[in-house]
Formats: sequence, C-alpha cells, structure tokens
Amino acid sequence: MISVEGLKVEFNATPLFEEVSYVINKKDRIALVGKNGAGKSTMLKILAGLQQPTAGVVAVPRDCTIGYLPQVMKLADSRTVMEEAEQAFEHIFEMQAELDRLNQQMAERTDYESESYQQLIDRFTHLNEHFLLMGGTNYRAELERTLQGLGFSRSDFGRPTSEFSGGWRMRIELAKLLLRKPDVLLLDEPTNHLDIESIQWLEQFLATKANAVVLVSHDWAFLNNVTTRTIEISCGRIYDYKVKYDEFVTLRRVRREQQLRAYENQQKQIEDTEAFIERFRYKATKAVQVQSRIKQLEKIERIEVDEEDNSALRLKFVCSSRSGNYPVICDEVRKAYGSHVVFDHVNLTIRRGEKVAFVGKNGEGKSTLVKCIMGEISDYTGHLTLGHQVQIGYFAQNQAQLLDDSLTVFDTIDRVAVGDIRLKIRDILGAFMFGGEASEKRVKVLSGGERTRLAMIKLLLEPVNFLILDEPTNHLDMRSKDILKEAIRDFDGTVIVVSHDRDFLDGLVTKVYEFGGGRVTEHLGGIYDFLQKKQLDSLAELQRTPSLSASPTSTASGSAASTGSVPASQEGFNTPSQPSTAVGTGSTASAGKLSYEEQKELNKRIKKAERRVAECEQAITDTEAAIAIIEAQMATPEGASDRTLYEKHSKLKAQLDESMNEWEAASLELESLQ
Repeated sequence: MISVEGLKVEFNATPLFEEVSYVINKKDRIALVGKNGAGKSTMLKILAGLQQPTAGVVAVPRDCTIGYLPQVMKLADSRTVMEEAEQAFEHIFEMQAELDRLNQQMAERTDYESESYQQLIDRFTHLNEHFLLMGGTNYRAELERTLQGLGFSRSDFGRPTSEFSGGWRMRIELAKLLLRKPDVLLLDEPTNHLDIESIQWLEQFLATKANAVVLVSHDWAFLNNVTTRTIEISCGRIYDYKVKYDEFVTLRRVRREQQLRAYENQQKQIEDTEAFIERFRYKATKAVQVQSRIKQLEKIERIEVDEEDNSALRLKFVCSSRSGNYPVICDEVRKAYGSHVVFDHVNLTIRRGEKVAFVGKNGEGKSTLVKCIMGEISDYTGHLTLGHQVQIGYFAQNQAQLLDDSLTVFDTIDRVAVGDIRLKIRDILGAFMFGGEASEKRVKVLSGGERTRLAMIKLLLEPVNFLILDEPTNHLDMRSKDILKEAIRDFDGTVIVVSHDRDFLDGLVTKVYEFGGGRVTEHLGGIYDFLQKKQLDSLAELQRTPSLSASPTSTASGSAASTGSVPASQEGFNTPSQPSTAVGTGSTASAGKLSYEEQKELNKRIKKAERRVAECEQAITDTEAAIAIIEAQMATPEGASDRTLYEKHSKLKAQLDESMNEWEAASLELESLQ
C-alpha cells in the first residue's frame, strides 16, 4: 500500500536516519519503536505527508486514504461532541446530497427511453450501492458505539466540546479517525489520554476492524495485543521484525549480542591491520602489502553498536526524611461541583512506604482527589489528614508541556537548582542523557519523551518523601519507562501513581483504588489481580446496583481490612481542612466486649499513650526549630568558624533522632491499644 524507498532526514546537517526502505502492506499491524529522539514521530509525519524528507521517496497509491493522530493537536470548540464526531462522515453527507440531486432529476425527467436517462439510472444505482457499502444508512449507530467505546456517555453527545478537557477532545479526534476507516491509520501515542477500559476497547477495534495500522506507543501491553510486526529505528537505520513486541525484545537482544561480537571481531581486525601497516610502512620490500592493507582498511564498513545501549538513564528518587506511619487518611470525603458529585464517602488509608495506583475512567475524580491531597482543593467535606512531616513531590500529567520553550535544557534546570546542586547540573543532565551538546538544545525542539525526562529532573531536585505521579510514562520510551519503574520501586517513601499503563503498574503497586460512579473502591493486590477480579465480577454486578449509601471503600475480600479504621490521633498530623476523628470503628467494636473495669483501664492507657505522642511531637517541633536557628547562625561568616555551633548542631540532631524514635514507638503503642 505504501512504499518507502531510500528515505533520509537531516536536522542541521545531522542525519536522523538515512537509507530507510520498507513497505506497509494491507492489514499490517506495525509497532514503530526506538529511543526518545530516534525519529518515530518524524516518520509518522512523513508517512502522513505533513513533512518532506531530505531525500528518498514515499509512494502512496492515489486511492489510498491515510488517517493521522498526532501527540498534540489544535482542536475546534464550536460544535457539540456529536456534531464534531459527525465530521468524520462528510463524504457520506456529500454522497447523500448527490443521491438526492440525482433522484430529483429522475423524478423531473420523462425521457425514459433515452440513453442519457439510462446513464442517469446507472449512475444513481452505482452511487447508491457505494453509499450502502460505506454504511450510509447506519452511520449514526456506529458513531454512537465508537464514542461510547472511547468513554463518552449518551448525555455527553449534546455537550459543547469546549466543556471537555484536552484529553477528552483528543478522544473525539480519535473517534473521527476510526469512523473514517482510512486504509492506513497512523497513531502517535493514542493511549496517552485513554483509561484502561477505553484502551481495551481500542485494542479490540484495531485488532479486528482497522485496516493497516502504524503505532507509536509506550504501552507494552497495548502494542503486544494489537501489533504483529515491529519496526525499530536505531542508529539512523531501521530493523524490521515480523513479530509482535515481546518477541521483538527477545530477537533484539540476540541481534545486539551478535552485533557486539561482530563489532569486537572487526575492531581486532582493524587493530591487526593498522599494526601491520605501522610496522612495515617504511620497508620497500613490503610496500605492496602495506598499500593492499591500507585499501582493505578503507573498504571496511564500520559496524555500529546501538547508541541506546551505550548510555544509561540513571534515575533515583531520594527519600528526604521519614514521614508519619499514615501519610494520607480520608474519612467520609466528598467533593461536588454544584449538583455533580465527583465522589462521596471516600474512606482510605495509605501507609508509609506503600505504592498504590489510582485507576478509573477519565473524569471520575482521580486528579480531583490528588488535588485535595495537595491542598489545591479545599472545599470538600469530610476529613482528609496528612501525616507528620509529609513532603509531597507532584508530577502533573501536563508537566512536560509547562516547560518554557524559550529556555535551553541547562537553563531550565539551572533556574530551579539551589546550593551545591548547581555545581552538579551537567552531571545530572548527563545521567538523563542530556550530556554534551544536548544540554544546550532549546526546549521547543525536544521530543515528547525528552520533555518528560527534563520535567522528571525538576522533580528529582525537590526533597520529598511522598511522590504523586499523574501519568508519568506518557511520551517515555520503553527503556526510560522501565528505569522509572525501577526507581519508584526502590524509593523508600510513599507513592501514588495515577496511570492507565498496565505493564508499568504490574509488579509496582500492591493496592489499587478504583474510581467510578462517585465511589472509590479499594482492591488489594496488583493491577492484573484487579483486572481479573473486574472481569469475574462483571456478571455478578449485573444482578445488583450499588448505591452511594453503601460503603464505597472495600477490600478485595469484601472487608474493610485497612481502610478508614486508623484514627488520626495515632500520630501528629498536618490537617489541610477539618480535624480528623479521634477513634476509629475498629476500637469501638472490640472495646464493647470488655468489662467496665477493663474498659476504664484501657481508656487510661489510651489517654496516657496519646499524651506521650503529643509530648514527642512537641519535642520534635521544638528541636527542629532549634536546629533551624543553629543552621542559620552557621550560614553566617562568623558562625562558619564557630566550633561550638557545630557541636550544638550535632547534639540537637541526635536529640531529634531520639525524639523521632520515641514518637514512632508511642504511635505504634497507641495503634495497638486502639
């Protein structure tokens, strides 16, 4: 269908790739892969006819239609969702108008026996058959199915597109592309704005109903479920594998090993040849052999080893300090915008060191709850409590787009770095594959993945013990995504990951919070445990309709094992809104079985433990204040040479550690009593 011959693309006289040739056949399902900046998006733009190559030919048959979905696009706001989606059927409307015109002509004419009248009938018949074949009579049903598959409800169809976020409007553009049924679909990161259910629907659509597809995506599971062929862009060339992504990974490893062996053998051959030339260069009797070896050396086609494997993204989140045992507790939290309830009766407890996932359809409240935790939204009801010494680092979904395009990579980090870190900026950038000249690139020329890496560096410079990451893998290549996953897994603090990427969440999180229908439901286990449970429960859920009055948070086993039962009085908390309740339901239930004297004694012990916790917290606060004063004095020229200040600082630090240990022991004792 599409033939690519001798393709070459240069930027500033530097080849991005060259001598690239391949063919896209009918019904091909191609994954286009490679490291960030390798040229994947550029390749799609060339195939779509939006960018011209430096050299080479892209041959597209005249009747071949191409649909292209870029990572970022400008969207119109003048229509409703349905009206905008109907733009996909402009050709149908034009065909319908032509049929009406031909029908009118046949009704008005009376020269039934003439040749021109017969030609008119033939033309009408042919066009009508084509109209029916194109789905002219049932396009609306297909349109509604596609919009609903991508997450829209019927009530959304009449709403203006201006009311929707950029992610939802991208879905409308994707729906228009799918409905046009082009011969070749070019999709650049189509899953970035989709939730898990919509991704599964899109997988099914592309695998069964689409024609040829060329995909760029960081979602390994999505690629594996859709594609049957993998084209890798590496070292300015392409490698074409007639297999799905996971098989490609295995074959690529084998190819790399062969590449390394061939490279090592060639290097030895070059060294031996150069040694021979140097040894006999000035001997007249060896002149012929020397000239022969020189020509032989010139003819050698040098083997390149993939750049991707020569540099490594070294990513490590450093936990700044130890937070309280329970960084976040939600007790009956509710958020509404007017009559629209985003979520209600949210009861959840996240323990220190836990890695949890927030999943669910877009618009169900994941980002809203994150903003409540961040303190950006305060007009909710119920109690949301942050633990002692919680320091939050937040990576927003649009973080990469918020970077200043006019700055260089170096200047972007230089403006946020403080203290001794400023002396290590180039080392940090090198660790993130922005070494050398790459650090002087303008942000505006960076690829989506490079922007995401740069935004991640900014986050790393913040001292935090609680990470909240909203779609952190968008635009990252497979390798960078794996390194990020490993860094999060090694992070000693607490992590909330808002993501639709099943492969990324697999093996990373141990608890999943599902957002939907105004409820937040807890599922113990990993992401695939959650997906399997959802499939098993779907038939049972048809027999019952959950109500918002029921408890919205439940464990995978149906009990409230760890949610909402931890009292806020266990430790010192910073409370963004109202104070939390003091005693959880678990302690009340167990206390009811005790005698009056036992109950009285238990209450005494609880009050004593609470006083101890409060005293420890006060001691921690006082010690931290004293340390801050000493450190301010040490920062002055006089204080820098005062040895007694350093001794006081050391003693206060030891005192703080002791107070923290006492506070933790007191908190654990209080927890056991309650």
